[in-house]
Amino acid sequence: MSAPKEKQNIVVIGGGIIGCTTAYYLTHHPQFDSSSHTVTVIEAANLANAASGKAGGLVAAWATSSNLAKLSFDLHDQLAREYNGAELWGYRRVRCGQLTAVVPQRRGTSKLESSSPPNIELGKWWARDLKKSSVLPHDLDWFDNESAQAYEEFADTSSTAQVHPFQFTSSMAKLAEQSGARIVMGKVECINCCNADGSSESPSPLTSFDNLTQKKVVSVTYVDKVTLEQHTLPATTVVLAAGPWTPTLFPKVRIHPLRAHSVSIKLQRPVSAYCLFSDIRLGDSRQTVGAAKPISLEIYARPNNEVYICGQGDRDIPLPAPGNAVEVSSDSCNDIINAAMSVSEELRNGKVTGRRACYLPTLDVGASSDPLVGQTELAGLVLATGHSCWGISNAPATGKAVSELILDGRVSCVDVASLDPRRIR
Repeated sequence: MSAPKEKQNIVVIGGGIIGCTTAYYLTHHPQFDSSSHTVTVIEAANLANAASGKAGGLVAAWATSSNLAKLSFDLHDQLAREYNGAELWGYRRVRCGQLTAVVPQRRGTSKLESSSPPNIELGKWWARDLKKSSVLPHDLDWFDNESAQAYEEFADTSSTAQVHPFQFTSSMAKLAEQSGARIVMGKVECINCCNADGSSESPSPLTSFDNLTQKKVVSVTYVDKVTLEQHTLPATTVVLAAGPWTPTLFPKVRIHPLRAHSVSIKLQRPVSAYCLFSDIRLGDSRQTVGAAKPISLEIYARPNNEVYICGQGDRDIPLPAPGNAVEVSSDSCNDIINAAMSVSEELRNGKVTGRRACYLPTLDVGASSDPLVGQTELAGLVLATGHSCWGISNAPATGKAVSELILDGRVSCVDVASLDPRRIR
């Protein structure tokens, strides 16, 4: 008779797209057994409360990091086919183009000059000068042709898709729950650890980063969102997927939160499936492309007559505490709306249905800004964070890799050596 399997209590901190997708892959791993494994997701506010519910949802095989992007693109497609993602979370293939537009001043768009401080590129695309051309794709009929100065398609439906991030995250959480995961709403106060060699020592909160290799994770302490009662949950493995809030529990990770604003506009008709990276300038249509300072927007057509539009990032307002609301700048949202409506009659005739802001977890580890995915020096603590603007796209590959690391003891689906959190110094 074989000995019973040792009980594994896996706690995932963070109910965003990384945390929920990780819970999905853990509960769908061939080695997962509900009699010997528990998976608990702890979220401070609501599922997909931060960038996971407010991002654009671009999914690209050409994203960064390259070792996650292709696998994740294929996994997105696989999930959509298996669970009817087209219906449940708006999955569809899209074309992606770079566009330069100049808005004639006679249109009365003087508000196009941004009232916000200088902004920061999100890092999702790489602008380059385009040759002047008035030719737009024939089905890109929701953009004003007279404003378009240049257009170049740099990705097609073979390598680019989209999802609705909130719907995708919620679906992954539901599928994980159906397979045995538990979701708890509460604010994690600390990760507790003790000596790895089993020598006598009471568990203590992780506050010091000296001698991490001599300790191991034993539990997580959190405060229930509803009852406000404190609980300590046993844990053999903790997956820290808290995005920009990761340093509140593991300060060794130096994340630089980047706030990004976005709006959504409901149109009167469906429009073609394009994701556009645009530079919009106020000027005269006869001027050269470089005549005015551009406002850069990401413009994503979505199913159900919706267009999502995101501006550049800023660091004007510090990251709020976990679970607290993000401050939304009305000026930043108005800049986005004015610029977008200046180049599209369809958008001008639409209705603004959302104004929002979220923080992206950006980091710089030496010469790399790749995310951190893998085991830390502290036994039982796994990081899955720092995905910047590519968290939606790379969530499935991240979740699958983490599930393999925990349940197989090694990652076989993709090479994650360059993402090793132990490279942090």
